[in-house]
Amino acid sequence: MNTRFLTLASGFVVAACLCGDVVHADTLLVQRVQQERSMDAPQRGMSMAQVESRYGAPTDKLAPAGGDAPRHPVIHRWVYNRYIVYFERDRVIDAVANHASPTEIGPKDASGNQ
Repeated sequence: MNTRFLTLASGFVVAACLCGDVVHADTLLVQRVQQERSMDAPQRGMSMAQVESRYGAPTDKLAPAGGDAPRHPVIHRWVYNRYIVYFERDRVIDAVANHASPTEIGPKDASGNQ
């Protein structure tokens, strides 16, 4: 009887540990979404000139993508310390927060690494 109890208790401990990791990951995602919403980043519709005058020069301007057909406009990406700004032609379409740490699991960063 004690063996059965220990096996069952061990199973609960392992399950609790596994669930703890999942809860931690969910908490991180929620925190990151809240961080993105509250960060001072370029807003949709701003021009490249407006972004550069308000937020300064980006640390990097990545090679443009698209533009091979009228239905595929040129997309520019400017890298700042806390976020990447995406432009369609010369207007902001989105600003996305960078990884919080090198070990964070999430979307690939600008260099294509995960």
